[in-house]
Amino acid sequence: MSVTIYHNPDCGTSRNTLAMIRQSGVEPIVVEYVKTPPSRDRIVELVSAAGLSLRDALRKKDTPFEELGMADPAKTDDDLLDAIGANPILLNRPFVETPIGTRLCRPSEVVLDILENPDIGPFTKEDGEVIIDAEGKRLV
Repeated sequence: MSVTIYHNPDCGTSRNTLAMIRQSGVEPIVVEYVKTPPSRDRIVELVSAAGLSLRDALRKKDTPFEELGMADPAKTDDDLLDAIGANPILLNRPFVETPIGTRLCRPSEVVLDILENPDIGPFTKEDGEVIIDAEGKRLV
């Protein structure tokens, strides 16, 4: 199963998502999208495949979202793509692509819905939140 994660290693949600993918038995293609930003077309493909609008895929926290006026409803998709191109951190993360689907995995456990093997065994997030208990029951 081919899995690609658009990952930011500085993000706990992204690290948790990557850990769940690996715990499912898959070594994904990891794209550190801040260092190697996807093209405009690729961003549009990811966002569309995830069923989101480009505006829904913007990250507000810890980004130049406010300074760039990204909340302005007059901003077009081209304006948003220009801003993401100049500031890749504006693209929310992590996006994950599998043969089953593409999702923005916020919260990280959303990834379980698109993994071929979602029965990954017990899993606890970095912050201590239990996602799957010792009996394999998904709690969230």
